Amino acid sequence: MIQKDTSFLQGNFFLETTYAERLYHEYAAALPIIDYHNHLSPEKIASESPFESITEAWLAEDHYKWRAMRMNGVAEAYITGSASAKEKFQKWAETVPYTLGNPLFHWTHLELQRYFQITDILQPETAEVIFEKTKEKLQQTTALQLLQEQNVEILCTTDDPADTLEYHKKLTNQRGIKVLPTFRSDRAVAIDAPDYKKYLQKLSAVSQIEILDFTSLLDSIAQRIQFFDDTGCLLSDYGLSGPLLFTEVNDTQANAILQKRMSGETLDTKEISVYRSTILYHLGCLYHKYGWVQQYHLGALRNTSTRRTKQFGADAGCDSVGDFSYATSLSLFLDALDQTNQLPKTIVYNLNPSQNEVFATMMGNFASEEYPGKMQWGAAWWFQDQKNGIENHLNILSNMNLLSRFIGMLTDSRSFLSFPRHEYFRRTLCNYLGNQINRGLLPNDLNFLGKTVQNICYYNVKQYLSLH
Repeated sequence: MIQKDTSFLQGNFFLETTYAERLYHEYAAALPIIDYHNHLSPEKIASESPFESITEAWLAEDHYKWRAMRMNGVAEAYITGSASAKEKFQKWAETVPYTLGNPLFHWTHLELQRYFQITDILQPETAEVIFEKTKEKLQQTTALQLLQEQNVEILCTTDDPADTLEYHKKLTNQRGIKVLPTFRSDRAVAIDAPDYKKYLQKLSAVSQIEILDFTSLLDSIAQRIQFFDDTGCLLSDYGLSGPLLFTEVNDTQANAILQKRMSGETLDTKEISVYRSTILYHLGCLYHKYGWVQQYHLGALRNTSTRRTKQFGADAGCDSVGDFSYATSLSLFLDALDQTNQLPKTIVYNLNPSQNEVFATMMGNFASEEYPGKMQWGAAWWFQDQKNGIENHLNILSNMNLLSRFIGMLTDSRSFLSFPRHEYFRRTLCNYLGNQINRGLLPNDLNFLGKTVQNICYYNVKQYLSLH
């Protein structure tokens, strides 16, 4: 049986030197949170309804936990199936002791401590008491209140171009926190998706522009971008499964390819690449026009289990690191926008750690005097979002980019209890710099380095998004 340890995650957790302790406690800990990329539900944030239990707040949308439970042999009924909320939580409690060494073990207990002041280790013997104690609070707490508890100042959700953004509008005048949409273009680009024609019909309806060809498609998308901008949008996003395959930008060919797809014909790989390249280029130009930041999530091999994808759809926890080559295509894409001076501020996230240096150096190729830190190699993402991955990311940024211009952490989460991940990052950052001071590799100037920590954790991204 795992014994209770009340010192676990307390005080100086992750902080191995006095320098690290001071950097974290004096400079980082109290800063507000700008979470500029997550998958939280704006409908739930706008709702005044509390949560039924920790299962709803913690497990219902979290494919990280689903994946761990499956690897531990838990039946699907207790993950995404018909089991009760309490039974699902019990199965998660049975899994947690087996996550030792996985960031889920730290995240689980950080969240229990920071939201509920529970210092017991979650395991079968403690599950019922923890379930009831957390339920007592959550049944009196809304999603917005949970965000406010963690000092969240700005939250950027992930939203389809056809979304009505009705819940963002309801939250416009919410005191203490801004909830802003992000324009996620995946479905508008995915011409090879089985439901692409149906999706374009939806886009036509919401934009009130009939999509008959490539030009009217771009007009429809431009209308949606204007709508998102009017609702406070600051960022776009695109998540790719597989290689980028950026080739030529050709409106005439893109139109012919779209017409072919609309008539029900099958497209080959080259046609898909030309279409994607052309529409991504036009999207980038529009983002530049509106002063948005564009984000790209690359390196994932998604929805690998056909059986589970048919049962649950995308994001069911069946994704992994991909081994695709990106350097040439990414360079061509960024260069195409740069040649016409229409390259927006850009954040690129990479899932494959073997390509970290490729991405860190790539972003320096398109730096600009118009804005320091314009091109960002984004935070350690997904499978890299753990202590070793974050430290590796910080080290490579230091060696090949400008760590001091880095815009810091995000949750990329579907769970309303995930915001202690910012603390996890901040402690790792402060420990990284503290160890550098301790080894004589950085000056013992805590005022100087403390300001650097504050910039990375808060001020850089605030300036990057032009928030005042």
